[in-house]
Order: sequence, then structure tokens, then C-alpha cells
Amino acid sequence: MIEFSNVSKIYKDTTAIDRLTLNLPERGIYCLLGRNGAGKTTLMKLAAGHIAANEGGIAVDGQKVSTGRMPESVNYIESGSAQFNMRASALIDAAAELQGDFDRGFAREMVKRFELNTRKKYKQLSFGMKTMLTTILTLASNAKVILLDEPTLGFDAIMRDQFNTLLLESYQARPRLIVVSTHLIDEIAKVIERLIIIDNGRVLTQAGIGEIDEKAYTLSGSASVIEPLLGGLNCIGKTTAGSVMAAHIYDKRITPPGGVSIGRLSLQDFFINLVGGKSNG
Repeated sequence: MIEFSNVSKIYKDTTAIDRLTLNLPERGIYCLLGRNGAGKTTLMKLAAGHIAANEGGIAVDGQKVSTGRMPESVNYIESGSAQFNMRASALIDAAAELQGDFDRGFAREMVKRFELNTRKKYKQLSFGMKTMLTTILTLASNAKVILLDEPTLGFDAIMRDQFNTLLLESYQARPRLIVVSTHLIDEIAKVIERLIIIDNGRVLTQAGIGEIDEKAYTLSGSASVIEPLLGGLNCIGKTTAGSVMAAHIYDKRITPPGGVSIGRLSLQDFFINLVGGKSNG
């Protein structure tokens, strides 16, 4: 559905996307993760045709993407995107009139569930409710590809949980390709299927959540016992305190020797160690 082939995007002296190759299939909920400045927003804007690549090719649904040919199948929403200053109910009606396949029932059900006041004009809503309304309008659209850039920015914990529920229910009602850029990986982990991590404009890893749960783990115990185990493993980070070590692994599972415990590595810690190369001690 989305194909990047050796794509680069350069802003003056800064390379935002560096010879990136990425292939995303037709359906699934993906999380796009990276540090600030890693290239997440640039990648989404390239896929939506909002900006042009300097090198390489981009295609969506088999059609080449360019700023002169923005794919109709893509709905990209950047954090803080604004709507016309109309009543929320009027915005839903307008979206339904403009998009023949707009799911008005889903939009109205979500607005009711999240207690969004449809009588208020857009500018009268709180920042969180503005974002929630925009997200509802996006997910109720007929787009084959949904790109959400930091959609929970400004949400409290309850609203973030509501957003995750909204995302999952939208996908179950209409399976398609949804890519969400966020820093709150552990919160969204319950609804995503695959994780894409980029750093310095390149893909570090693309894997299913089940695969990461199986291969990402921590070995804890005496450093003198753990160190010899690491020679044949992909150690993405380690922390030492005196003679005690915690080694973070992304590789095949091993049966640890006596005195060494094995524990789960959260997705957040997996990301931190993979990108940051965390080593302390």
C-alpha cells in the first residue's frame, strides 16, 4: 500500500530522510516511533504528497506520489491541525456531504461516547476536544490510508485511553492501513500490530509486536556471569551497578544459567536502548 524506495529528503544542510526503503501492506495498525527530529513527520508528509523527495520513489496503492499528484487514498492529519470554525455537528455534516463513503453513524457514536459538545463551534472546544473531533472526522473518512502524527498530544491519561479505543474500533469496523506517530508506545501497544522505529532518517527496525515481545528481554545478575553470554547475542544496551549487570537483548531467547534472571523488556525500554544505545557503568 505504501512503498518507499531509497528515498531521501534534505532541508538545506539537514538530511531528514536518508535513503529510506520501507514497504507497508494494505492493512494493519502501525506505530511509527523515533526521537524528536528522527524524520517521522517528514516521512508522513512525503507519503501524503505534501512535500517532495529529493531522491527515490514513493507509491501509494500502486500510484506514484508527488506534490503534483497527492494520493486521494491518504488522509494525513498533523498534530494541531485546525478545522473551519463551525459547530461540531456542522463539521460532521459537511464531511459526510463531501465524502460519499463517510461513516456518519460511527462519527456520531464516537462524539456521543466521548461527550463532545456538538453545539460548540470548533474554536470554543478545548485543545484536547479539537484534536479528538479531528481524529473522529479522519477515522470516519473513506481513506484507505490514515496517517496520524502525534494525535494524542495534549490529551490526559483518560483521553489517551479513549483514543486507543477509538482507533481499535475504527479499524475493526473498517480494516485499512493506519500509521500512528507517538512517543507513548506502551499505552498504544495494546492496539498496534507492528512497530516501525526510525532514527536519523533511516529505519532501524520494523517488526510485529509479538516478535518484539519474544525477542526483547533483560538478563540480570552478576556481570562476571552475564558478560560471557553476550558474545553470541544482540545486546542493545546494558546497565551496571558495581558487580551487578542488567543486559538488554534483542535476539533469540536463551536459557540463563543459575544466578541469572530473565525478564520482560517493555516496548518503551526496547526503544530507548535500541535508539539510545543505553549503556551505564
